[in-house]
Amino acid sequence: MQRILTRGEIETLDRTSIPRLILPKSDTFSTRAQRLRDLATDNPVQDYLLLIALLAEAQHQAFEQDWSLPPINELELAQAQAHGMPLFSASTHPRDDAWRAMLAAILEQLLQQEDLPAAVHDKVTQLTADTKTSPGLVEQQADALLTQKLEDIDPARAPFIMAALQVYWAQLTARLDSKQLPASTPFGLCPCCGSQPVSSTVQLGGPKEQIRYATCSLCAAQWHIVRVTCTHCEDTKTIAYHTLDEGSPAIKAESCDHCQHYRKILYLDKDQFAEAFADDLASLPLDILMGEAQFFRANNNPYLWQIAEPAS
Repeated sequence: MQRILTRGEIETLDRTSIPRLILPKSDTFSTRAQRLRDLATDNPVQDYLLLIALLAEAQHQAFEQDWSLPPINELELAQAQAHGMPLFSASTHPRDDAWRAMLAAILEQLLQQEDLPAAVHDKVTQLTADTKTSPGLVEQQADALLTQKLEDIDPARAPFIMAALQVYWAQLTARLDSKQLPASTPFGLCPCCGSQPVSSTVQLGGPKEQIRYATCSLCAAQWHIVRVTCTHCEDTKTIAYHTLDEGSPAIKAESCDHCQHYRKILYLDKDQFAEAFADDLASLPLDILMGEAQFFRANNNPYLWQIAEPAS
């Protein structure tokens, strides 16, 4: 006997309604900040997670402000649709000066925090001064971050500059209607800004149930990527999953023998509060495991930059 599905079950099974894109929301950064605080307890990098929680909360305060960004350029929109390219490409889209105002606002918010470590306070104070007196140097750092020129990046300043760029691009992207974007864009890159994903998440509930979305490392937009597919090279034959013996079942490293890269994948059915940036940052022991297994991170977490190794 065949069971008759209820209307709600039928709607849940309607996979044609799967959203291709999930745009950043007003609580994107505040949710991230709370998750970082939750994950900090008994974590080997507790102090750093709490620092980044302060930074994410400052991002939220900046995101909530009205920065009067330039309107969407209809010609650029038409060109993006015609050529299947991201509308706000991070490497080529002209930045409005508003992003540096966002940086100043984030830094000011941080300097008001009584529990900001002294060394960080000094760095933030100097970056605040440079934002006012040497904007060209700050712009050069932004260019290096957005184009992944690791040898030119100051890792101590990078998280703060990147935080402002994230807010700026999240505001640009949040104004979009997903229907405005090209139906197809380069694989593995954000359809909105062309940046790489920080991690991917298997969703929970409704039409997105068990559907995997990659989360942009810059604008926080999420886009659908088929599961058991390398988010770096699109290979499907050599995918494997790695976990720590005492790690959370909600996070794994998805590796690819074809390109020798990996990214982390989160499972909301194991932890509904998992967050693409926070959980990636809080699971550094998994990165150590993957390094020992001779796999490479596909890209940095925007809140943590390593000093580039000199060429041999």
